[in-house]
Order: sequence, then C-alpha cells, then structure tokens
Amino acid sequence: MRVVVSLVAGTAKSGDAPAGVPRQARQWTAVVVDVLRATSTLTVALANGARGVESFSDPAHAIARRDAEPAGVLACGERGGRIVPGFDLANSPAEFARERVAGRVLAFASTNGSRALLETAGCARRILGAFINATAVVEAVRAAPEDLVRIACAGKEGGFALEDAAFAGWLIAALLPHGARPVGAAARLALSLAPRDASEVRDLVQGSSHGRYLRRLSAAHAADVEFCAGIDRLGVAFAV
Repeated sequence: MRVVVSLVAGTAKSGDAPAGVPRQARQWTAVVVDVLRATSTLTVALANGARGVESFSDPAHAIARRDAEPAGVLACGERGGRIVPGFDLANSPAEFARERVAGRVLAFASTNGSRALLETAGCARRILGAFINATAVVEAVRAAPEDLVRIACAGKEGGFALEDAAFAGWLIAALLPHGARPVGAAARLALSLAPRDASEVRDLVQGSSHGRYLRRLSAAHAADVEFCAGIDRLGVAFAV
C-alpha cells in the first residue's frame, strides 16, 4: 500500500502524484480530513442516521438543492466558522443529532472541508477521516481494495492546517505495520508530525491555529474543538 498526502485542498490534483504513483483517480482510496470540523461533524451526522452527503463549493447551490427537496435535504455548513444565512445547520457536531438528521441528505458547503471532498470526487471511494474515529478509519483503509491511498487534508482557507496534517501522519503511522509506504515529501512531513497518544492529540488540536481561532468565537465552538480533539469517540468510519 502506497500513501500520498495532499496537505491543502485545491493545491494537488491526480496529475500531481509523486513519480511512480498511478495518476488515475479511480485507482485511489481517498481519506478526506478536516478535523476542525467538517469530517468530524459529517461522521457524527452519518452515525446518527443521515442518508448521505452532497458537497458544494457555493452555499447558494446547497440552498438550491435543499429547496428542491425540502422534506429530504438539509443545507448545512459554514463560512468563517459561522452558519451561513439560510442554512438549516452549521458545522458543529453537536447540531447533528439523530432527531435532526436521520434519513436526510446533507447539502454541505463549508469553508475548507467541501473543497477537499470535491477534489477527491473521482476517487474509487472517499473515507471521512478524523481523530474521533481514527481506529475505524485505519480498518476502513485496510479493507479497501485499492493499493494507493491519498490522504486529502482540507487545510484552512487555502493554507496549511496542523491538525489535518497531524491526523494524516497518525494514519500513516498506524498503517505502517500493515505494509503502508509513505510516498513523497508531504507524506513524510505528515508522518513526522504524528501525535503519539491521546494526550498529544488533544494538545495539538487545541493548540493549533484553527483550534485557537474557533475557541475564541464562542463557548459552543470551544466545546466543538474539545470534542474533535478526542480520539476514537466513535467506532465507525463512513465512505461518501
């Protein structure tokens, strides 16, 4: 198994794969990572019975999708960490309770996570990755038949996000005993950032630039950061 990493959404395409790695996206398993907060939130939503996720870059398109099927679709996501006017839900794991999302499709448009989801749309499968279900993600990747894994980090507003790269590194480290081989400079950098235990995960997520930004927004945002900084809160991983 060969593992490549894209550190920021929008900066790597299939044609940018390292030398010797197949460039056709359909040969990849993608792990999409937006620890704060999209892939953490969507994992919670799917665990609570959401029917599926459709990603949009433009919030207006998510609203149009919801308006076309109001009984079955919720418009959700954020800009700058805050709910978009006209949306049903923002991007907080706490909002996506079973009674709110069960049986509904999520028309999702967030600042960072949607970009990574759209960028990997051509892959054979896309697994949502986050610390809250980290071990389940390892098992999902191991079960996938593709030999090439692309870990697609969302980043933050077109820049590097420590928490996403650290999760990529944690995942690579967890896959090494199962024959994984990091390919390319980005994968090796991510591996060097891998936290060693739950305490390091919490400290890293809480202390990251994005984590500090969210914590300053409100107490509810701070609670989200605390939740997303927990490892293996859920025992299931989802492909979208």
